[in-house]
Amino acid sequence: MKNIRKILVPNRGEIAIRIFRACHEMGIRTVAVYSKEDVLSLHRSCADEAYLVGKGKKPVDAYLDIEDIIRICKEHDVDAIHPGYGFLSENAQLAKRCEDEGIIFIGPKVEHLQMFGDKVNARIQAERADIPMIPGTNGAVKDFAEVKAFAERVGLPVMIKAINGGGGRGMRRVDRMEDLKEAYDEARSEAKRAFGFRMSTSRSAS
Repeated sequence: MKNIRKILVPNRGEIAIRIFRACHEMGIRTVAVYSKEDVLSLHRSCADEAYLVGKGKKPVDAYLDIEDIIRICKEHDVDAIHPGYGFLSENAQLAKRCEDEGIIFIGPKVEHLQMFGDKVNARIQAERADIPMIPGTNGAVKDFAEVKAFAERVGLPVMIKAINGGGGRGMRRVDRMEDLKEAYDEARSEAKRAFGFRMSTSRSAS
């Protein structure tokens, strides 16, 4: 593995700042990316270099722009990407693009992200390994009717969550049946904006 001299963090706020601090202590140069709305954010000034990402896109979409992140890495001689958590940290496509371009991805291997980044597939793997699990839907739900039927069958509380992604996006806990539809719509909308909107439901730990 080549030496890491410069790391880009496709994240923001405290997550990015903590990674930058660790890198500085190790003598590794750091690169921040920021959306237009985050131009004055602290994480930008904590890195050695900072570049606008996802020009013209909404704040969340900008940090999910894989090809623009890769472009910045190539234009500024970045050796590695550390995604932090949330955003692209569970995205197999980013890890694969890093592999394609000879950039080190600091995180799980592509095959592991493909195995566990999708919550339905992760559940299948857990079942194969005989790991105890709380009740959940068998795959993505097609509509609210499936969510309602599941909640009525297993009882509340339940957790509605996006199949892909991470960082809590597209996830809602529901404790009352009258809140179920609103929670489903909110989770679906948020997940669609961030990483596609396939949804699943599981029994929430009380």
